[in-house]
Amino acid sequence: MNADKVKEIEERIADLKARWPAHSVKPSMWQELEDLEEELKKAREET
Repeated sequence: MNADKVKEIEERIADLKARWPAHSVKPSMWQELEDLEEELKKAREET
């Protein structure tokens, strides 16, 4: 289960980075990235 969750979060991070603009990144995108990275960290710790 946790391996699936880790994979899902990694895919969401990859998708976000694919949409990342070269300039003028919106604060909401930074926040989303930080939230996903924190969620990924917690999911990996549970494994």
